[in-house]
Parts: sequence; C-alpha cells; structure tokens
Amino acid sequence: MVALVKPHGADALKPLYVADEAARVALQHEAESLPSVVISSAAAANAVMMGAGYFTPLTGYMTKADMLSVAENMTTANGLFWPVPIVNMLKDVSAIKDAKRIALRDPNVDGEPVIAVMDVSAIEEASDAELEAVAEQVFATTDKEHPGVANFLAAGNFIVSGDIQVLNYSYFADDFPDTFRTAVSIRNEFVERGWNNVVAFQTRNPMHRAHEELCRMAQEALNADGILIHMLLGKLKAGDIPADVRDASIRKMVEVYFPPNTVMITGYGFDMLYAGPREAVLHAVFRQNCGCSHLIVGRDHAGVGDYYGAFDAQTIFQDKVPAGALEIKIFEADHTAYSKKLDRVVMMRDVPDHTKDDFVLLSGTKVREMLGQGIAPPPEFSRPEVAQILMDYYQALDAGK
Repeated sequence: MVALVKPHGADALKPLYVADEAARVALQHEAESLPSVVISSAAAANAVMMGAGYFTPLTGYMTKADMLSVAENMTTANGLFWPVPIVNMLKDVSAIKDAKRIALRDPNVDGEPVIAVMDVSAIEEASDAELEAVAEQVFATTDKEHPGVANFLAAGNFIVSGDIQVLNYSYFADDFPDTFRTAVSIRNEFVERGWNNVVAFQTRNPMHRAHEELCRMAQEALNADGILIHMLLGKLKAGDIPADVRDASIRKMVEVYFPPNTVMITGYGFDMLYAGPREAVLHAVFRQNCGCSHLIVGRDHAGVGDYYGAFDAQTIFQDKVPAGALEIKIFEADHTAYSKKLDRVVMMRDVPDHTKDDFVLLSGTKVREMLGQGIAPPPEFSRPEVAQILMDYYQALDAGK
C-alpha cells in the first residue's frame, strides 16, 4: 500500500489548470474579450507552478499583505506557512484599472497568448522601500548584481492579487515534452511504481559524479524506493547551461549508471530565484506536493556568488521553519568529491583524515575551459558520456562566437 506524504496545507493537490477541455475552451474564448496585461516571466512561471499543483494550496497570486508577511515571517496573512512571495507584479496597470476579471498574457511565448484568467481581488502599490525590504528578507541582499534581486526589483511596484484559472503550461510542455511534469502526474506515477519513500534531487546544472553518488548515498541512507531527479526548466542567469543540454546529459547518466526503475527524470516550469535558503524551503514545499518524503539539500543550495553561507540552506530548516510546518524531511549533504585515497566519491565531512590533495577538485571555470577545448574532465569528476554531451555544447558555443 502506497502512502505518500500529504500535500502542503491540504488533503489533496489543488492544481489550478483547467483540465476539462470544454471549460478550458470556453475560458479561452472569454479571455479574448477581457482586459488583458502581459505579465513578467516570473509571474508566468508562478502561474505554471500553480497550474501544475506544485504550489498547493495557493489559489492565486498573493496580496501585498501576504507578500510582506511571507517576506518577514514565512507565513501568509492568514497563517499559511510559505517561504517566498508568489506575486504578480506590474509596472503599468492602466489597461486593467477597475477591472474585476482579466486575462494574463505570457511574455515567453510568441504572440503573448493568455496563460491564465484572473479574478482581481486587489491592485495595490508597494513603495520602492517596501520592495527593497522584501528583497532583503527573501534574498538576504538588495544588491542588484544578484540576479534574483534584479528581476524582483525590476518587475514593477503594482501587486495584482486574486485567484486564477490556468489555461496552459507556457512553453514548458511543448519544449520539454518528455521532461516537464505536473505535481499531479509525479504523485500518480509514484503510486503506480509502488514508491512510498522517494528522495528528491534538485538541479539546475548537469550532474557530475559527485551529484550522481550523492543521490545513491541518500537513497541508501534513507532506504528510499526511488530517486526523483527534478530539474528546473525555466529562466536562468547568463552563462548557465540551457535546459535541453542539461536534460540530455542527465538522461545519459541515468541510462548508463543507474539500475532500471530506480530514478524518475522530470522537470518543472519555474524561473530560478537564486534565493539560497528561502528557495531551498520552497523546493521542499513543492517536493512535498510531488509526494517526496525527502529532499537532498547540499552545499550552497540554490545560491549564487557569495551571498549565502555554504550551509545556510540547511540551517534555515532548523532555525526558521516551525516544527510541523512541513512533512518532508531534509537529507543534509556535505560537499562531495572523489577521494583518491579511497577510490570513490565521499562526503568531505566523512573523511577528516583527508587533505585537499586527496580529492579530485575542479572549479566550474576550469571545467568550462576544459570542455570548451574538447578536453574531457577526469573520469573521477565527470562520466565520459556526460562530458561528451557538454563538450559538444561548449565547442558549438565557442564556434558561434
């Protein structure tokens, strides 16, 4: 009998996608006559996540009061535990002023089609100071060099809140038909596979040997039935490897190096926030909604630059997440690397007798240079099949400059 963890704040998932085709067609028809506005990429990604059930139990975009409360206390105004604001922020609301029902248009798809219909509960203005305070609380910085802060502060000062009905999954379902999955379909597949205990691995990068072994370590330590490799498919910062290349490299690694029926490769439609600890908690919330019992949280999880301490994304669960707020458990991972002494990947904390010279350690910059020159990183760092896919990508990139 499969008994998955309950969704967050609900007994069942609450996907906001209009699954009934007749109702969806009628809604699309109605949307064409409604006042409409093109929303930000971040707001469109929020709609996709709500549509797919990942953001259960939210029924739409948060109010200004919710945003301020979530930023300060990680709870909405009515007390729901939630780690980051899920908002629709706009620069100009003249096209929807006084409207009670509006169409939201997708900036990421040609023709800017309607992604959702919204019942407007409020249009509120936030001051620059209020938005900077939210950024400080969510991202731990107001530095506009931080990509998440830059996107948040550039979105606009008007907060348009209200319930939504989602008409499509933006570009994700078309561009990643084999990988994009809803929380509903992931949960259903766990049941079909007979998986009770599932450990989730979050990634926005290709997986090297250390990541691969970390998944194995977690599965073994937790006696998990399976691993959910769950990759972000949305917008990243400049220089990050695009989702299709990452997808291909991860699939190759799983195909060659994992036993059948132990790994599910999936993706979700969200833009990276780079919010470090707060984003790690969001990752836990929506992995619980997927039905996962555990989430691997490693060194500098969801971080960027030097904005966060190496293990801040782990300690937030002990220091800031109230007991009982989440059912999902965290598997705390240390930095992993290949040990020359032991001839295997280890967590560094487990081998206090090692020095730096005992590990195969390569910086991201060094790996990028090697791949661009057609040089495969050592097999202790990267599987040769994965390295080949990445070399092809980087060499094509360099050739196109």
